Amino acid sequence: MAEKKISVKVVNLKGDEVGSLSLSSTVFGVKEANTQVVHDAVVVDMANARQATAKTKKRHEVSGGGKKPFRQKGTGRARAGSSRSPIWVGGGNVFGPDGNQNYKVSQNKKAHKLALRTVLSEKVGNGLIVVDSLEVKEISTKSIVNSLKAIKAEGKTLVVVDLPEDEKTAKGIENFILSAENIANVALDELGNVSVYDVLDAKTLVVSQNAIKKIEEALQ
Repeated sequence: MAEKKISVKVVNLKGDEVGSLSLSSTVFGVKEANTQVVHDAVVVDMANARQATAKTKKRHEVSGGGKKPFRQKGTGRARAGSSRSPIWVGGGNVFGPDGNQNYKVSQNKKAHKLALRTVLSEKVGNGLIVVDSLEVKEISTKSIVNSLKAIKAEGKTLVVVDLPEDEKTAKGIENFILSAENIANVALDELGNVSVYDVLDAKTLVVSQNAIKKIEEALQ
């Protein structure tokens, strides 16, 4: 039995419909919710984005404490040998982060592909915009803002960019990236770095027809 295809329209950056594209229902027509794998993928994306820069000072790193605070006996106070003690205000921290935390988690490739297929399928007919090309002749933020309005990219928009080997085409797409990177509510993801979290976080997903076919091939 032949695989069912999903037809989506293709527009240019002026908003004019210039054709249509057939997509695999295996990738873009997933009907099951698959909430667990999607949840796991989001946890992976968020955990791996953590920089783990938090750090507290241990007892040996706190300044001071060279002299015994007060004599051992006769003061009525509990004996103390150093103001670096963790029980003192300003003393060292016992179990605080040391800057070497590892928050990395992983998800197997099969589950990750299923999660991506699930969230991409949700965007079909509900936020997916396929353009014929993202190539522009010059760097102009105003022009890209107008283009996004023309193609009806509403709300937070994720644009998937693919830099081809052809230098002329790559230059045009680089112009698009430089024009769009400072626009509010617009995020840019490279083709090989599209995450489940980014797709879920965006209301609109903008992809070129070449890039979406590569996504389809990768997720088959």
